[in-house]
Amino acid sequence: MAETKAKTAAKDPKLANAREASIEPSTQEMIERAQKLGIDTVFDRAVTMKPCAIGLQGICCKNCAMGPCRLPLPKGGIDGEDTRKGLCGATANTICARNFARMVAAGTSAHSDHGRGVAETFLSVARKETEDYKIKDPAKLIQIAPYFGVDTTVEVDGETLDRDIDEIALGVAEAAMAEFGKYDGTLAYLKRAPKPLQEKWKKEGVEPRAIDREVVEIMHRTAMGVDQDFVNLTKQATRCSLADGWGGAMIGTDLQDVMFGSPSPLQAEANLGVMKEDHVNVIVHGHEPLLSEMIVAACQSQENLDYAKSKGAKGIQLAGICCTANEVLQRHGVPPAGTFLQQELAIITGACDAMVVDVQCIFQNLANVAKCFHTKLITTHPIAKMEQENVVHIEFDEHHAMEDANKIVRLAIDNFTERGADVMIPRHKTTQIAGFGVESIRYHLGGSFRGDYYTLNDNIINGRIRGIAGVVGCNNARTKHNEEHITLIKELIKNDVIVLTTGCSAIAAGIHGLLTPGAAAVHCGPGLAEVCETVGIPPVLHLGSCVDNTRILLAATEVVKAGGLGDDICDLPAAGSAPEWMSEKAIAIGQYFVSSGVYTVFGYHMPLEGAPEFKDYLYREMENVYGGKWDCEPDPIKHAHKMIAHIDKKRKELGIDKARERVLMDMADRQALAME
Repeated sequence: MAETKAKTAAKDPKLANAREASIEPSTQEMIERAQKLGIDTVFDRAVTMKPCAIGLQGICCKNCAMGPCRLPLPKGGIDGEDTRKGLCGATANTICARNFARMVAAGTSAHSDHGRGVAETFLSVARKETEDYKIKDPAKLIQIAPYFGVDTTVEVDGETLDRDIDEIALGVAEAAMAEFGKYDGTLAYLKRAPKPLQEKWKKEGVEPRAIDREVVEIMHRTAMGVDQDFVNLTKQATRCSLADGWGGAMIGTDLQDVMFGSPSPLQAEANLGVMKEDHVNVIVHGHEPLLSEMIVAACQSQENLDYAKSKGAKGIQLAGICCTANEVLQRHGVPPAGTFLQQELAIITGACDAMVVDVQCIFQNLANVAKCFHTKLITTHPIAKMEQENVVHIEFDEHHAMEDANKIVRLAIDNFTERGADVMIPRHKTTQIAGFGVESIRYHLGGSFRGDYYTLNDNIINGRIRGIAGVVGCNNARTKHNEEHITLIKELIKNDVIVLTTGCSAIAAGIHGLLTPGAAAVHCGPGLAEVCETVGIPPVLHLGSCVDNTRILLAATEVVKAGGLGDDICDLPAAGSAPEWMSEKAIAIGQYFVSSGVYTVFGYHMPLEGAPEFKDYLYREMENVYGGKWDCEPDPIKHAHKMIAHIDKKRKELGIDKARERVLMDMADRQALAME
């Protein structure tokens, strides 16, 4: 029956062909089930809703009421002088640069508002205004305090003593909050970057001042009749993106670690098959872990477990979608049920008793899908409500966080009794190792007493590891679900490039079995396979959610500090990628990686084709300024080899393009090495 329906769907121009929409079996099954039940999903809407051709090229301006002004390419292409103009005279390059800058501003706003929420909660913790959150990682607090100008010691009668942890917390909390709106100086965390990079930013005048100010300035500059120089607009886009990567997002990651604990490697499962028919299934979806941390505790409480059993369930199964999934995975081992494009499918199983959402990447269509089942869709954030009447809003407040979490979990348990008989949970799920961070990578490479990135550097220098790739980002319904992520990652590790991953890319890698040490023997080149086997790590390291891309920046900085691979991030044999990017956050992330010296390749497309001079500036000229540049390649194999070619170029510049002979060292050799 399912096969017949799938064939029918393949011929229906209004429905997605499941096999062409995704490479992932449980996703294919749920697409076909949805079509059988007459429920439309994002995959079907991608078939019927075609993108605007001019918007794809980045040359549509709607920043005033004289527009929208659409500047299509001349029929014969751009040959000679480009005479296209909007009503105000804005050129294609100006319009495209304004649109690009506004995407950077929106992406920075999303990540940094997340960071602000975390900082506000941490301030409540420091002031003892909430009992539900604690400082779980005081060592991380002490590590970051000096960057905020907060002393961790105090002089008493000529003796240096450790300062009270509560005093340190309050100082860090107040300083972190000031980063969003201070009126002078530059962002505190810029000091964490390599010195040559700091000097570049200062020379170019792109040091972020305050996070909110940089977003506001972009919106001002891109208003009608203000900044009309694409180079100058890009300069502000750079400053704003750095306020994200070395500001709001980094603050969010660090303070989450302080409050919830820094991640360490753990084992979990992944995919829709983690849901259980005989359990209450609660799905958390979104990006902020403030509520989901409490829901983890509520789902584990004996009182709620007993209540679930009283309703006929054997227990409570918590799982995640999107980056909230990554947050609770990396600290608690809670399994992700899927990526961004699988959010509707979790409800279509018929087994989701409650889906709890906060902010970012939430489909409004979830409410329409939930109407077809018993699922309670619960919004929790004051800035993220839905207009549909079947959506429940339980506004989360950190001052009574556990009370709110218990209310949500009880609602899910009560709803378990309303579940219909037509339940179809795919059986597909995989094992993964997640929870890596800057600190845990150091530990795994060097041990608890000699933790250092030197081991990684040494294996890059000797050629066993060719280089480092950061592969991050969303899924996009305009591409085949997960195909670009997985094909790209496999090609990289086959060529001895170790991969650091975050966000939905990390979930996809977990679903497809790439986040286990055993994956090295199957998919890696001999050098990387040997290192992974020796150290006991996967070839693809899960570093967290999309806000945790800052971990990749800091890991790159640690590689620079370890020595032997240049003095700046741009010297490293490293590259970045977002193969199925979708969100404006991805543009902000890409811009702060490029501005930090990383060659960064996006898949699908970039909205730049209508403005060749501006595109050339991003793809070529930025490298002359910051050492990093943009690129785009939709084919995942070609995409991987662009990154590999860049890595090889950097190896040659460092003089390590020739593999070193392996030398068996005796004790005298080792002692001599230790004395150097």
